Amino acid sequence: MKIVYIVLGCLSLGLGAVGAVLPILPTFPFLLFAAFCFGKSSERLHTWFKGTKLYKNNLESYVKGQGMTMKTKIRIMIIVTITMAIGFIMMKQVIIGRIVLAIVWLFHIYYFIFRVKTIQKT
Repeated sequence: MKIVYIVLGCLSLGLGAVGAVLPILPTFPFLLFAAFCFGKSSERLHTWFKGTKLYKNNLESYVKGQGMTMKTKIRIMIIVTITMAIGFIMMKQVIIGRIVLAIVWLFHIYYFIFRVKTIQKT
């Protein structure tokens, strides 16, 4: 099972790194999943990952419970909104799918506005 976590962690890390450069791909969820996978697979990989710039710039403050910068929150909300809007538009005939996407989008916006603390950039 460790091998599966390592492979998933590496794939997620790669997608998160690409997402840090390309604005259409979300960085945060992929890096969070990579942290989870590395934590389950190997203490050495987990420690290495926590020392990377990607982790420190995108996840460290959130994982410590401090929150996220406004820039990070806005970037995440914009990317998810665009992605869900594409799905919403493509589901013209699937009313239930549109309703589910709208509910998930509303919860996502609520969560990032009211549940995740906003911190000043250091």
